[in-house]
Amino acid sequence: MAILLYRLGRLSFRRRGRVLALWLLLLALLGGGAAAFSGPTTSKFSIPGTESQKALDSLAREFPQASGATGTIVVAAPEGGKLTPSSVAPVTAEAGKVPGVLAAMDPFVSKAVSPDGRYALIQVQFKSGVDGITDAQREAFSEAGASVPDLRVEHGGEIMRGVPEVGSTEILGVAVAALVLVLTFGSLVAAGMTLLNALVGVGAGMAGLFALSSTVELTSTAPILALMLGLAVGIDYALFITSRYRHYLSEGMDGEEAVGRAAGTAGSAVVFAGATVVIALAGLAVAGVPFLTVMGLAAAATVALAVLVSLTLLPAALGFAGNRVLPRKQRTKDRAPAAAPAESEAGFGFRWGRIVARLRVPLLILGVVGLGALALPVQDMRLALPDASTEAVGSPNREAYDLTTEGFGEGFNGRLVAVVSGDTAQATGAAAKETAALIMDTDGVLAVAPPQLNEKGTTALLAVIPETGPTAAATEDTVNEIRDRVTGVEGADISLTGATAVGIDVSEKLAGALPVYLLLVVGLSVLLLMLVFRSILVPLKAALGFLLTIGATFGITVAIFQEGHLADLVGLDTPGPLVSFLPILLIGILFGLAMDYEVFLVSRMREDFVHGADARESVVSGVGHNGRVVTAAAVIMTAVFGGFVFMPDPIIKSIGFALAIGVLVDAFVVRMALVPAVMHLLGRAAWWLPRPVDRILPDLDIEGERLQREIPVQRDPAELVKT
Repeated sequence: MAILLYRLGRLSFRRRGRVLALWLLLLALLGGGAAAFSGPTTSKFSIPGTESQKALDSLAREFPQASGATGTIVVAAPEGGKLTPSSVAPVTAEAGKVPGVLAAMDPFVSKAVSPDGRYALIQVQFKSGVDGITDAQREAFSEAGASVPDLRVEHGGEIMRGVPEVGSTEILGVAVAALVLVLTFGSLVAAGMTLLNALVGVGAGMAGLFALSSTVELTSTAPILALMLGLAVGIDYALFITSRYRHYLSEGMDGEEAVGRAAGTAGSAVVFAGATVVIALAGLAVAGVPFLTVMGLAAAATVALAVLVSLTLLPAALGFAGNRVLPRKQRTKDRAPAAAPAESEAGFGFRWGRIVARLRVPLLILGVVGLGALALPVQDMRLALPDASTEAVGSPNREAYDLTTEGFGEGFNGRLVAVVSGDTAQATGAAAKETAALIMDTDGVLAVAPPQLNEKGTTALLAVIPETGPTAAATEDTVNEIRDRVTGVEGADISLTGATAVGIDVSEKLAGALPVYLLLVVGLSVLLLMLVFRSILVPLKAALGFLLTIGATFGITVAIFQEGHLADLVGLDTPGPLVSFLPILLIGILFGLAMDYEVFLVSRMREDFVHGADARESVVSGVGHNGRVVTAAAVIMTAVFGGFVFMPDPIIKSIGFALAIGVLVDAFVVRMALVPAVMHLLGRAAWWLPRPVDRILPDLDIEGERLQREIPVQRDPAELVKT
């Protein structure tokens, strides 16, 4: 592996013009494909085979007029006043004239008027699904009722859910990353080149993703997740290889040799670090959830592109940059090559490595106990799909939600729908009547509307109003009890759907898939790390450290986003349950990123150990040489993820926050403190591998031992960097 990447790095360095031209051509082609074939994203979170999805499919097939998107217009009279049919009629009429609307129900006919007569709900049914609603239709819907000045009119429902967009807040993360790169390298050229390489990889990945969006159904969060990870790992991988390149330059190698050695050693670590991330993301497909599979594969493809850019475009860019990647004072050609390593051993990384060696037991105890304490809120974690109650205060959906709650109660924001399907109209009618009685007798149900039948009379809809809001634990209990009660109804198939029902089904499906996912991803990654480090204890230690990371991350996220502690710091207006797919998504991403830092840090320990250093010296050297890179990479990744915390969308906000906190915990506590402490305790035993296993496993030479043996270092002190 090291020799192959060494040759690839040198080839890219020599043919840098061609490599750059090829990447620019690829970027242009993908950009053209994105412009020509880009399709809409979806906000649906459905899982085939679940009861709620079965109900929705039945509606689309047997009751198409009720399967389209819906909107709700909430009308309120001034305080002390009452609504009249004539005062609400203009709003209903304007809603009915919105393009694509099948019907707008008069609240006085549908009896959707509050007992005090002050509030009314106008249900608006569209022909197409929510993904088919255009911006023009949404704008026309939001203006319905504007001609009635004396009434408060708010517009909500699923069609008013906005698609998250990348804005100025994410640029803050990139700006912080640029600042950290400048401070780390001491060179604007090195910082700018590293950032530019990451942006090229992200640009190519995002363009390719949108080029496929017309044939692949993308959730609205998939491009954001791909952007998050592509930026973060792209900068980190370029940072790692560039740092090693500068180190080899400081030893007196010429540019081509230095870039080849950097690609062969640090590049090998990047390949396997990227492989763990790709495995973790692609492994999301085992959950059997289409929208999660697409999210994982989209992000995995972007990460794979980041690795490819780092191994090809980065060496070419280093060739163009010449010795300008070094700080100005290090660009002289007559300095002593051996001085740099000796000076570096007085740096903070080496001092920290020696501190950990002396205090390994107290640090280990303190770290484990502290992370365990942070994980305590996990026991109260609740999962659900987001609703308008957690959207930003002042947004249209939130205003409509709050006004509906004020006039009717929270349950009207989370209507459930029971779909009754029989072979004959008579059987369906009897089953619908029995089902309605059973549901009305269920605790937590406020009202059940009379059945609505399709033209054949074989499918009936029962609108169910719970007493509590869509994400309340009591509503989940109500849904489960309704499902249990109606199983005994004969003569028809009965399925329950609605926001809460879909959320329950998604959560249960993901909970069932999580053990299989963990076994697959952790097993494959531990095997991969065993290949990389030729050790059994190092991969196991890496996996156990990750458990501490994920526990603390979930604990902090629950404390802030669910329980509301310090919620103002992240701009969260209303705490609530975490989004259903956050646990499995967070585990997949953080596991991959945690293994990134593990590979970056421990690969240097392994490299020095293989090259003759004793176990303690190799740990101190690994922390000393790569600790600064790991901490800089963690700060950069935290900044990139943290930029998404400022987005108003609660899903993106929670994902960005959890990833940022997870990276901080893993890099600074687990990898920079607990990992070297454990490595010091293990000593030489850390690198133990049974002989039968040693003979079976292929030698990937990530530390560059064969590279150093078979291709001796060629130095050219007279010409530091060839340009």
